[in-house]
Amino acid sequence: MPKPRRLRRLRRRADRFSIEATARELREKRFDVAACCATLGSRTSSSSLVLPNLKLKVVIEAIRMVLEVVYDERFVTFSYGGRVGMGRHTAVRYLKNSVQSPSWWFTVRFKPHRFEHFHVEKLCAVIERKVKDVVLIDLIKRLFQCKALVIEFGGGWLGRGLPQECGLCSILMNVYFDGFDKEIQDLRLRENRENRVLDLDPKMIASGLDSDSGAFYKPVKVYAVRYLDEILVATSGSKMLVMELRMRVVKSLELGLGLRVDKVNTAIHSALDEKIEFLGLEFQAVPPSVLHRPMSEKAIRARKKYLRQKQVRALELRNARARNRRKLGLQIFSHVYKKMKQSECFKFDYKIESEVREIFRSWANEVVLEFLGDIDECQEWHRCLSAGDFLQLRHIRNQLPTELVDAYDRFQEQVDKHLNPMKARKVIEEEERRVKEEEEQSYAKGTVEDLTRLCMKVEAPEILIRKAVKLVGFTNHMGRPRPIEFLVALEDADIIKWYAGIAKRWLDFFCCTHNFQTVKTIVTYHLRFSCILTLAEKHESTKREVIKHFSKDLKVYDMNGNHEVHFPTEREVKMMGDRNLSDPKPVDGALSLAVVRLASDEPPSHCIAHFCDKTTTVFYRVHLLQNRLNAKLFEKEKWVQGMGLIHETLDRKCLPLCTDHVNDLYMGRITLQDIDCTSCVDVD
Repeated sequence: MPKPRRLRRLRRRADRFSIEATARELREKRFDVAACCATLGSRTSSSSLVLPNLKLKVVIEAIRMVLEVVYDERFVTFSYGGRVGMGRHTAVRYLKNSVQSPSWWFTVRFKPHRFEHFHVEKLCAVIERKVKDVVLIDLIKRLFQCKALVIEFGGGWLGRGLPQECGLCSILMNVYFDGFDKEIQDLRLRENRENRVLDLDPKMIASGLDSDSGAFYKPVKVYAVRYLDEILVATSGSKMLVMELRMRVVKSLELGLGLRVDKVNTAIHSALDEKIEFLGLEFQAVPPSVLHRPMSEKAIRARKKYLRQKQVRALELRNARARNRRKLGLQIFSHVYKKMKQSECFKFDYKIESEVREIFRSWANEVVLEFLGDIDECQEWHRCLSAGDFLQLRHIRNQLPTELVDAYDRFQEQVDKHLNPMKARKVIEEEERRVKEEEEQSYAKGTVEDLTRLCMKVEAPEILIRKAVKLVGFTNHMGRPRPIEFLVALEDADIIKWYAGIAKRWLDFFCCTHNFQTVKTIVTYHLRFSCILTLAEKHESTKREVIKHFSKDLKVYDMNGNHEVHFPTEREVKMMGDRNLSDPKPVDGALSLAVVRLASDEPPSHCIAHFCDKTTTVFYRVHLLQNRLNAKLFEKEKWVQGMGLIHETLDRKCLPLCTDHVNDLYMGRITLQDIDCTSCVDVD
């Protein structure tokens, strides 16, 4: 009965701040937001981070649920992020399936800046149009004032599960952009109406071909996708049209919403000639043959060879079955003949005449069908039975009895009916002609589509992934796996789980890409063998010995002696692909974070994961990658472009966590957003 136990656990944890008392404080406007926040300072700089405690996080989640009920159905269809069933993969699926033949596009880039007083007032004014609740509006303003709620554009940490992101950021950003989204929606509809050709047949418009003139109809359409603060606008029209769209979008964002647009990086790109970065992926318009490549000559030869081998194996199996049946039939006849010689009458203990008759009938039918399926044999027998017969001569037929002539004619009809190969040859020739015509039609259709249609190609940024792999230390300067020394302090199972969490996040995030095989190679080779080398470094052994002990799938054993596999096996990686629509968290938080078990005699305390009552905890120290590399977010030489950073104030903080939640943190099932970081401690 897990559900009641979970409810009791939630109530015990809720007793610490009492849901009823919190609701009363909110209703009477006595809720103190500042008292529910904690400010964390950095060891190396003057920056600080304000984080809400569990009580305030519960209030924030309640506000998010209220706003979701009010606004979710009012958002436009191309608004993604922070919504149920409207994540990254859903946006990618829309771009791949709905965007047809784009010619020009651009992404909107923002200069790094935060929500200011003007933005907060405008946001609250937008909310007041739908929600007439002064207490709610005042609470949102106090969250901004205490910096427990911070919305930053161009920061690269929204929607990534990082601790500096508040649970209200996504829904409030969608509410703030709602007016802009509807303006873009009206613009799209207006452009589509203006460019619609009214005198064309609807069927011809759907197919894209004018049968009378032989011309192809390419409608001018405008597409838009927004994921939080990332905006992509594409069109199948001219460059003048996309320049006008860019001017309108920038003007609406700057004047209407008061945001700072980076006009230099908000550049127009050719959809066919240039790749564009969006949602951490690379998009490009390509002909359909690029996505679905035809079989090469080598592949065609290999397929024909395989089919020939398959036919030979089937023939050998059929011959073996016939040989076995012949042996069995001879044994049955020999046995019956022997019994008949020994006694005048042969009696069975059981009546098997019908069974034996059925067996022989099935064998006979199969033999006849096999014979009739061989055209050459039928032709030879037909020639022998129908050619050169004197009974076909008229003066001979007139001298014979009518019954004999009729019997001969019926026999010839049966010969022509069953042994004449002309009908079978016509069927085979017709099938070959049909296959050839289908191939020609398919080739013609593919050629026409390549000349008239463009599809969306989605790729993982291979250069950035390899740079991240090298930056973290999975590979050396030559691109070969290497051990990560600071992970040696972890337990064997924790080392494997840390690598497994990164591997699974990478695979889940890039499973919808065209070059997913590259990501698979990085996971199955670079990460797997880096983990093996790290274990070898820890135990001062060789790679061969580690593989012998843990196996290539990196199996570990629990307290009961049962083996567990956390790292994706090679078979699982091979079977992965574009499966489901989800909103996976990027790998940024897992790549830049390592928690190392602390060897200390601290007294036991509560696990700081949300709603966990376990007191059997262990302290883990947080190590951040950017502090170890002395890198910053916008330093392209030392950091990966587009990769987010965990706030530096959490570096070297200690987190009391139970075994279950530290495993979930390693595997990526929870993030630092699911942990009460205000309860972290400083241990020297």
